[in-house]
Amino acid sequence: MTRLLVRRVLAAVPALVGLSIVIFAFIHLLPGDPCATILGDRDTPERCQLLRTSLGLDLPVWQQYLDYAGGLLHGDFGVDIVNNQSVAAEFATRFPATIELAILALVYAVGVGIYLGRLGARHAQTWLDGGVTVVSLVGVSVPVFVVALILVFVFGVQLGWLPTQGRLDPRADYVSVTHFVLLDTLLAGRPDLFIDGLRHLILPAVALGSIPMAIIARITRASVLDVMNEDYVRTARAKGLTERRVDSRHVLRNAWPPIVTVLGLQVGSLLAGAVLTETVFSWPGVGRWVVIAIQARNYFVVQSAILVFAAIFITVNLLVDISYAILDPRVRNG
Repeated sequence: MTRLLVRRVLAAVPALVGLSIVIFAFIHLLPGDPCATILGDRDTPERCQLLRTSLGLDLPVWQQYLDYAGGLLHGDFGVDIVNNQSVAAEFATRFPATIELAILALVYAVGVGIYLGRLGARHAQTWLDGGVTVVSLVGVSVPVFVVALILVFVFGVQLGWLPTQGRLDPRADYVSVTHFVLLDTLLAGRPDLFIDGLRHLILPAVALGSIPMAIIARITRASVLDVMNEDYVRTARAKGLTERRVDSRHVLRNAWPPIVTVLGLQVGSLLAGAVLTETVFSWPGVGRWVVIAIQARNYFVVQSAILVFAAIFITVNLLVDISYAILDPRVRNG
């Protein structure tokens, strides 16, 4: 187990280094000049040259990368060139919003997806199974921003049941400590604001979790069906075990590995989908911040955010490998 963990961690280091080089190169290949975006109407050749010198953009690209990589090793992600704030400090205030959204979206995707997958497998070749298949196909096919706009129109505009913008009512008065709205409202002893925060989370979480939910449902259905046709499952039923015991000890236990794999992959989908979802719902997270930074040619923000997302994705896949070793002794012994 320890050897497996060490091998995976060592393999992640060159992946992150290579990814940082690719991201840095692509960001600097984007058309446009950040100096023109920052200066606006005050843009002159002299001012632009002074700004480029102060930001280090007049240095060779390889030297800019080495300076940036050296800063990363010391926890310095650079400076937001638009508002002259530390990227790490801004990231710390915005990332909790993205984490809250991603966690609730993942809870929705896992809970609904596994339930629908098991339902379809138990009632294979029936109208229930057909309904699960249709739902999963629609969920996979419809882009996340289309789902988000439909939810806004139906539940926000037409029915008026749920809010469609921000994380809380703008009139809410409370002190932010951790930047996690749900946690801060509980610490402040404000259950009314906690409920309001949950209401603001529902629509963006459902939109963000729609595609992962559909994929998890399809993988769960296929995996459970494969296990249900195994000889040891038929033997367990022939011994007189109850259906619940067969399902919990034999079917689900052996159907988990493919489901765990797809769960790890869906974290990447959640982080990518957060960019569109946060833009539609004006959610003040990292995804919306990256969109604004791309429009402003804000190099440090874009490359740092993408690199952190990549590190999270690699970490989650590492946890998936570890869970594989826990669930399947053959992987651990190998």
